[in-house]
Amino acid sequence: MKIIQREFGSIHDGVITSTTLVNDHGMEVTSINYGCIITNIMVPDQNGQMENVVLGFDTIENYEKHSPYFGAVIGRVAGRIKGGTFELDGAKYQLEKNNMGNALHGGNKGYDKKVWHVDVNSDDEESSVVYKYISLDGEEGYPGNVEIKVTYCLSNANELTISYEAVSDKKTLLNVTNHSYFNLSGDLKRDILNHALKVKSDSFLELDDELIPTGEVLSVANTSFDFRESRVIQDGVNSSHDQNILAGNGYDHPFLLSENHNQEIVLSDEESGRILTIETDQPAVVLYTGNKLNNDFEIRSVQSRKYLGLCLETQGLPDSIHHPHFPSNILEKGEVFRSQTIYKFGLL
Repeated sequence: MKIIQREFGSIHDGVITSTTLVNDHGMEVTSINYGCIITNIMVPDQNGQMENVVLGFDTIENYEKHSPYFGAVIGRVAGRIKGGTFELDGAKYQLEKNNMGNALHGGNKGYDKKVWHVDVNSDDEESSVVYKYISLDGEEGYPGNVEIKVTYCLSNANELTISYEAVSDKKTLLNVTNHSYFNLSGDLKRDILNHALKVKSDSFLELDDELIPTGEVLSVANTSFDFRESRVIQDGVNSSHDQNILAGNGYDHPFLLSENHNQEIVLSDEESGRILTIETDQPAVVLYTGNKLNNDFEIRSVQSRKYLGLCLETQGLPDSIHHPHFPSNILEKGEVFRSQTIYKFGLL
């Protein structure tokens, strides 16, 4: 195992450090302490060719200017909160409205735009980078001082484990995730429309016109949302289902997982031979197929465009504070939040 650190750039909040975890098989995971962004994941294809399978940039300036949350940790609350307001114990909180009058992904300067403290650890079997941040009471409108730690751990089994731990000194909301855009073709050679996805999920959340859950839980049966057997992403892009059309011809939906820690999410690309298996303790995964990626910038010399990557965001349900029948995203004072998601890279 090996760890490589270097200066990635600098912004007004300080120097940005890049950390690359390298295992004994040559797999690499690179991240920076700006937003805990994963910039590269290098894994082999069926011919042994090592290539990057996530969308990202080589400069901090591009992340500040162009990034639609590429590879970042999202918080305090992933997804949208309707109207940018919520109540806890009778107190009303007004959040930053950064998406059509709603709060999205933690606000104007969520966890994805913060500079985090960085530490590293390594032994013979795994290496890790640990990011820490203190989110102050009132930040983006949320109550409580929240101490949060995010750990990226790479093993010799070609597994990346993302662990989250947080505690608040006031009752607050917390729903964190990683927003990596995957493309298993390698170095963005193709889009993700022919990627095949399998998800152990019997139901998904209906969205309104602002892409916020209505509260209705819909069955996946006999729809383009049925990933219980593997199907290609193209099916949803071509679908006439009103929810696919609403999302911009594709997916931007939370799926309720029927199992945890049992190969519940599997993404594959037949041409490269790569396969990604995701296991989590979270109740849901948000599938976003890059339906709204802009084409006015480049990603490492490749023109950005729709469907160039897809996100599999393991998390709690968005806007759960307004839907009491959803699993709660409330974090009590002094309660320790813990969550873990494992990304296993292999070959078909």
